[in-house]
Amino acid sequence: MSVEVPVVSVILPFFNAQSTLERAIESIASQSFGNFECILINNNSTDKSVELGLRWTEKDKRFVLVQEERQGVMFASNTGAKQAKGRYIARMDADDWSYPDRIRLQADFLNANPCYGAVAGIVEHIGDPDKTKGFARYVEWVNSIRTYKEILNSRFIELPVVNPSAMWRKEVSDKHGMYRYGDFPEDYEMWLRWLKEGVRIRKLDDHILKWYDSETRLTRTQSIYSDSAFYRIKTKYLADWLEVNNPFHPSIAVWGASRISRRRARLLNQYGIETVCYIDTKKSRQLDKTVRYYLDIPPPGELFILTYIKQTNARTEIQEFLHNRGYKEGLNYLLIS
Repeated sequence: MSVEVPVVSVILPFFNAQSTLERAIESIASQSFGNFECILINNNSTDKSVELGLRWTEKDKRFVLVQEERQGVMFASNTGAKQAKGRYIARMDADDWSYPDRIRLQADFLNANPCYGAVAGIVEHIGDPDKTKGFARYVEWVNSIRTYKEILNSRFIELPVVNPSAMWRKEVSDKHGMYRYGDFPEDYEMWLRWLKEGVRIRKLDDHILKWYDSETRLTRTQSIYSDSAFYRIKTKYLADWLEVNNPFHPSIAVWGASRISRRRARLLNQYGIETVCYIDTKKSRQLDKTVRYYLDIPPPGELFILTYIKQTNARTEIQEFLHNRGYKEGLNYLLIS
């Protein structure tokens, strides 16, 4: 099938992916929405995945193969975006699988909702339940974050958008840029940047992607996906947000008086933000700053709280407590982890 002007451009970078690439490509070729191009970006593969990609370009003219010699999924993805002809861009990874209606559902949403710049959806975690429990918990959390407001309020907890499940308007990436190179997770930085610029994002209630997990996934093997890298980049964008939205700027209260919570909150100091007190569930804790027992916090309007609590259940309990006290998320407090 030949399509002169595709509606959707699917960006699919790969590196030595011969064991999974066929599955990923077939899931795109079998989409119920046919007006697309799929740009396969070879990123210095040394296995047979290039041959596999070439076979698909010969069999189906909607698939094109390009090369990117600079090593890294960020460079490969950006090269694919530059080649894209569609008005919508969809990301896809070489080890994942898209549901047959994925492209149609996402394109229909963007067609019907011009105020939204991007759309994602529900992902199914595929992995060894004994070895990837932490990742499975993340998937459960990320699937629960669906509306624009939820995505906006949750962006400093974890990355609220699964990158290979996303589709966006090409004009968005043309205007705000794609992935940037640095000592940070490039996908998280891009979504934080777009949200800062006011790009509205929504998730469909439909399953659109099988997200395969393995011990070799980049988030497990590269330093730019370490906890410290995540906290550095989220702190930068958090500081920008606080400067505009915290009525008590540069002062904050930090819920979480443990050593880890204090260390993570201190990253804000470099941006001139000061912790004036800690909030704790213990009355006896003694620190270099005031520690307020959580039951003694003032009513809304006297301080702005950042909750540096990583455990999901504890975060939920704190959120319910603050809501019962009249605190509003994004106005009087924000969840961090």
